[in-house]
This record gives sequence, C-alpha cells and structure tokens, in this order.
Amino acid sequence: GLRSQALYAELFEFPAGEWNKTRETWAALSDRMLARQFGRDAAVIALGGGVVGDVAGFVAATYMRGVPYVQVPTTLLAMIDSSIGGKTGVDVPAGKNLLGAFHQPRLVLADLEALASLSAQQLAAGMAEAVKHGVIADAAYFATLERDAGAITARDPGALERLVARSVELKAGVVAADEREAGCRAILNFGHTVGHAIEATAKFAALHGEAVAIGMAFEGRLAEDLGIAERGTADRIRRVLERYGLPLELPETATTDALIAAMQLDKKSREGTVQLDGGRAGTGRAKGPSRQLAPPSLPDIITYPSTTSHMRVHVSTFLWEENQRPINTILSTAGVDSGQIAQ
Repeated sequence: GLRSQALYAELFEFPAGEWNKTRETWAALSDRMLARQFGRDAAVIALGGGVVGDVAGFVAATYMRGVPYVQVPTTLLAMIDSSIGGKTGVDVPAGKNLLGAFHQPRLVLADLEALASLSAQQLAAGMAEAVKHGVIADAAYFATLERDAGAITARDPGALERLVARSVELKAGVVAADEREAGCRAILNFGHTVGHAIEATAKFAALHGEAVAIGMAFEGRLAEDLGIAERGTADRIRRVLERYGLPLELPETATTDALIAAMQLDKKSREGTVQLDGGRAGTGRAKGPSRQLAPPSLPDIITYPSTTSHMRVHVSTFLWEENQRPINTILSTAGVDSGQIAQ
C-alpha cells in the first residue's frame, strides 16, 4: 500500500449509496482533510464506485482550489463511464448533480478483478452505460453487446475485458473532443434527462444505471417519433436492456408532475426548457439544436393533461462522422467496424 512506500496516507470512508452523495459528505471529508493539515501538495484517491468517485473528485476540485486525484473504480459503471471525463459533484434536494465541477483525474486505474465482487444488480446497472455507448457511437459494439449477453452476465473475463476497453475508448474519445460539454459531449446524456428525474423522484432508491435504462427506453421511443431514429430502434434497445436484467418501466413514484418538475430542474435545462439528446446519422461533427416541442410530444414518459401549466421540450441532435453509426443506423450496420470517435 501507500504506507509501505513511505507515503503518508489517511483512509476516509463514508457509507455507500446515492443518498450519501451530499453536501454533508463533501463537507465532512473536506473538514477531515483540513484537520489533518493536508496542503496543496496532497492528492485524493477515489477507491469505490461512482458515488465515491463523484464525491471524492468534488473534494479534490474544491480543496484549496484544487488538488490532484486518482480514480480507482470498483464497479462496472464507474469503470466505463463515471470515472472518465472529470465530472464531479453532489446531489441536493432539488436534484442530481446540481453542485459540481469539471476536474480531470490524473489517472484512472481499473482492475477487472473487482467486478467479481459485484452483485448481479450492480453488474446490470453498469451495462446500461455500455449499451448507451453502443447506441450513440458504435453499431458494431452494440451488436456485440446483443450477441455476448450470456458471456458478459456470466462474467467471462475476455468478454468483460473487451467491453471495458471499448466503452472506455468511446467515452474518452467524446470527452477529448468536448471536455466541458459545449457541444458533442451532450450525446453522452442519452437516457439521462429522464433517468435523473426518475432517480430524484424515487429518492435515489433506484440505481443510476437502472434509471438510465428506463430513460433510454423512453427517450428512444421519443427519438423514433421525432424521426431521429429509424422505426424499430427503440424496441431493439429495450430488448438488449432486458437481456441484462434492467428495468424498463417507470416506478410508481414517477408521477407526471414529479417528473416534469425534476426535468425542469435538470442542470441541462435552459430557461425552463427540458433538454433531451440523441444521435443522428450524417457527415460532419456534432451540431444542434434541432427543434422545440410542445408537451404532448413526450410520449409514454408522461401522460397529459397534467396539473402543471406547461413544459417546453428541446431536443438536440448531433451529426456524427458517418463511420460512427449512431442511434438511427444501428439496425442496418451491425457488424461494421465503426472506427474511432472523431477528434
């Protein structure tokens, strides 16, 4: 360990779970570092799942105006998604990730042996982000996730290694092209606008990956209705999510008005307009926005009439390089090598 290398180290722990991703946890960890008199030459190591990485990263981003940190993710979701990209933060009663900062880790160290300790539910939650990567950026990868569901759920080492490597490559490529989410990085939010609203209304009883899976199921249907995705795409997304044991239906806590209120407070919203993001085939780098919609264009997510007076929905579409096979081409290009994310 660090101490065996004559490095001074302190272990700070906090209980697992999204409900501990709070300002109080951030403050307690920061105060403990101050009590130990750590200076700006200190570094933070985030050893754990996505919640640990987000909170520890936010501590590192704000402690003495920023100290280095290292991500050591121990869950599949953290390995392939949340540890990559520098998004850090905490939840507040109004919603998820509403306080945070961009702060890139100096290193991400993923040990696949840690996946052996995950429950089936935790493994499935991570697969939601892997499926998202396939939908938005790589049809061949999406087809692999369809084909290899048995091997992945059985935790075949080779299948898991290939999965982690490809998802990391895709996520890192998008982040490298748009670190601060000024444009194409928003494609990574597919499923997350609805997903974050579900988490908030369920008081974080659902795992993040489970909420994102439901969000992708509904946002995929919306993409079809808008002509962003070809007919049949949403059903294909739903089928692969089902293979990994992920939920697809809204929990009872997700009432119409609660979802609307949560989505309007989403950090991606602008002037009360809800932002939904999806891919669109074409040539050229990402661009958007595309159109603004009235509330009835949010099918199956919410049923109108609602007691809420009105809601505006803004859908951003992105034109990716042709070889990236985004959401509306996954039906026709399975097995084609997608190549690299455009840098």
